[in-house]
Amino acid sequence: MSILLNKDSKILIQGITGKEGQRQCESMLRDGANVVAGVTPGKGGQEVEGVPVYDTIAEATDAHGGFDATAVCVPPKFARGAAVEAIEAGIPLIQVFAEEVTTQDSVHILEKAKEKDIRILGPSALGIMVPGETKIGAVGLGKTNSPFSRGPIGVMSKSGGMTGEMSNTLTLAGIGQSTVVGMGGNQIVGTDFVDIMKLFNEDDETKGVLVFGEVGGTYEEKLAEYKKVTPDCKPIVIIVAGKFAGDLPTGTVLGHAGAIVSKGRGGYDSKVKALEDAGIIVAPTLDAVPDLIKEHIL
Repeated sequence: MSILLNKDSKILIQGITGKEGQRQCESMLRDGANVVAGVTPGKGGQEVEGVPVYDTIAEATDAHGGFDATAVCVPPKFARGAAVEAIEAGIPLIQVFAEEVTTQDSVHILEKAKEKDIRILGPSALGIMVPGETKIGAVGLGKTNSPFSRGPIGVMSKSGGMTGEMSNTLTLAGIGQSTVVGMGGNQIVGTDFVDIMKLFNEDDETKGVLVFGEVGGTYEEKLAEYKKVTPDCKPIVIIVAGKFAGDLPTGTVLGHAGAIVSKGRGGYDSKVKALEDAGIIVAPTLDAVPDLIKEHIL
């Protein structure tokens, strides 16, 4: 099994004729994704990698029926409009790739999605990979030798780059992945660690989960709180980046928009303490991860 996507999921790409949309379309098709159609206003009638392009989601839906997911591959200033169009079309999973989507636009997207019980992945979300089956977004983009392999470990990450790096570390150690999720590291995201962990807990293939977190925000602390109150929660190994940030002033922004340390929460030490208190295994380095997973999960 997998979470969020499978080989039969019908995928739409918004902004498919743009440079990023074309790159992601080619990559998604290469990795088995069922990309059915694309949308770019004013470009209807064209094709990208053999995928038909329409001016609107309504036109694409009329031609192909409903979609299970859409990849929003448009510049930040157009992300709100594209996401709302997808929400109004009732597409249940919307992955927003763009970085630098404003807080106001992010809140608007999430409020609209909540009204229709639609899942937003992102903004600034790398995407989802189901190794050997399908994917959405830029996960593994441009990789000729895939770092992904199929197996029993779920992976979720705030960092796009570390999504592939963690999977590659597992693959080299002979440990495959059930589903890999790059959720984005913004202050406001539609799907967080707890949301994804709940799905992994329901997936029979997933035996345990590897997480990449970082200083700033409270997503890691919320995961710890969830683990404490969920007796049947699957085992979790986590890497928390940013130990050096303990010497930086409160309020310093590190990397992602969500990597802001606030007084009392969000720092490296506070995260690690909360995670360890909840029984989550904190890996000191990436190299230590395979042995910890073999010891505590497999």
